[in-house]
Amino acid sequence: MTNAQEQKRIEVKYSGFLEFNDAKNPGIKTMTRDDSGQIHVVHEGVDMWCDQALLYTNEDFIEAYGNVSMKQGDTINMTAKYAEYSGKTQLAFTSGDVVLTEPNSTLTTDTLYFDRVKQQSFYKSGGRVVRDSSGTITSTIGRYYMDAKKYQFVNDVVLVHPDYRINTNQLDFYSESGYAYLYGPSTITTDESTTYCERGFYDTENKIGYGIKKTRIDYDNRIFEGDSMYFDNNRSFASATNNIKVTDTANNSVIKGHYAEVYKERDSVFITKRALAITVQEKDSIYMHADTLMVTGKPEHRITRAFRNVKMYKSDMSGKADSVHVDHLNGLTQMINLARLSSNDPFAQKRTPVLWNLQNQMTGDTIHIKSNPETEKIDSLFVFENAFIVSRDTISEDGYNQVKGQSLTGLFDDQNNLNQVDIIKNAESIFYARNDEQELFGIDKAKSGSITIFFEEGEIDQYNRYKEAEAKTYPESELPKNARKLRGFVWREEERPKSIEDLFSDDPPLNLPTIKGLDDYVPQEEFFDKAMIERIDQAEKDEEEKEDKKQQQDLKEKKKKAYKVSRNLPKEIQEQRIQEDSLKNSGVLVNPPKQAPKKQGDN
Repeated sequence: MTNAQEQKRIEVKYSGFLEFNDAKNPGIKTMTRDDSGQIHVVHEGVDMWCDQALLYTNEDFIEAYGNVSMKQGDTINMTAKYAEYSGKTQLAFTSGDVVLTEPNSTLTTDTLYFDRVKQQSFYKSGGRVVRDSSGTITSTIGRYYMDAKKYQFVNDVVLVHPDYRINTNQLDFYSESGYAYLYGPSTITTDESTTYCERGFYDTENKIGYGIKKTRIDYDNRIFEGDSMYFDNNRSFASATNNIKVTDTANNSVIKGHYAEVYKERDSVFITKRALAITVQEKDSIYMHADTLMVTGKPEHRITRAFRNVKMYKSDMSGKADSVHVDHLNGLTQMINLARLSSNDPFAQKRTPVLWNLQNQMTGDTIHIKSNPETEKIDSLFVFENAFIVSRDTISEDGYNQVKGQSLTGLFDDQNNLNQVDIIKNAESIFYARNDEQELFGIDKAKSGSITIFFEEGEIDQYNRYKEAEAKTYPESELPKNARKLRGFVWREEERPKSIEDLFSDDPPLNLPTIKGLDDYVPQEEFFDKAMIERIDQAEKDEEEKEDKKQQQDLKEKKKKAYKVSRNLPKEIQEQRIQEDSLKNSGVLVNPPKQAPKKQGDN
């Protein structure tokens, strides 16, 4: 090995007072500062200053006491009450009010290891890192990777900032950017929200982030959940993708979908991709599906809007409309046909609002349903323009009871069944008249100013016509089939949702985007790894070789902690090294090679 390749030794630049006695303590130099300045030593790019020091020249090892400071280049400064450093292993140990400063953050702890070969520092008895714009981070275990300017915190990790607080068990933090990567159960708490995730990212400077595993945000009266979620705590805004659920705890409702946005300050939720709103009721919840759902308004006055191909389902009632507007405070649901479609549009009829209750189908240009918000019971309904009610005559092959007029008012009983209907203005009707034995004796066809119909268990029980009634009952054989349906008749039973699954029957196949997200957590590799232990072993071996045979024997009989380069290793590392050394001396392989299993017949 050439001189250029040989490792440099610790060099004393200034010592103040220097004492040594090779006869009594060979190779040991005692140094004390003077009024001119502190002791100054250097080693391969590291400068160290202190008030007192012991330099072990044979071992190339130094112990420093009092106002110790170490500096590496222009980026790393470390101060402590005590430090020791080995020129052979390039491992430093510091204790007592340790402060490590780099351009973007300051680390304080009681005990710190600094490995110059790996350019890493490590603590395991609690530490704190301060970054002005990001706050203060505390943890039980911490590692700083100097080349990457990255901290890795483990166990009881807490980041405290005036505007938020992060609690997690594993946190990777980059001091230059202020980026924090969260692993395991983690919460971000602000005055406006609490965010939970089990894998996520947070920009501590800009207060934005995302979670990609079991993410949940609590905004006062709303709970927002999704597979992948972006959030901006400056605006109290969040958006989510895939398997989304928004729970409104104030109004006992839930909306689901696969893309959503929540604006807390605006009290609004936007959701699409198989959007489903669920109004939870004690006995029978209401389900509403649409291409897009919006929920706005303060908790005391929520408004739900549904757009494009809206379907509703309840066990005793279902419906369809182009759009729906629900005022939860007043209990008013408006089923609307948007004016963007002309009357000549072949799909206009399909978009006309339709409501089913038991055997009855009701249609019209606009339908309003009024319910009691407190009792959750439907009170009445109103059909404006082109009101049409149809029920199938279940006995005949293709007979339908029909009533139409300009508008319709309906009343419901306590079981949410249609009880009475009033058709107002230009009423027309066709009824299949049967006797008590359900035998058809005629088809009643009539016109009148208005008509009132009474229902019993969903079927027409009786009716009354008012104002200029013109009615005639035809024998079935005398009324042609093409005259048995009123103008504008459409039977839409095949569109009727009969279950929650039917709400999605018209939707295209659902193809959810693949979420790339964050890489899995990479646990900290051992700070005291094999390479470091080999460096320490080699330093101890070099120390032994410099002694005479008697001294070598004495050294071998001592415990490993007798060596300066290894005396501050953690207890578990010391015990492991002693055990391995003992096994080697006894001839037992520490890591014996695995043998292939014997085959049958082998000896």
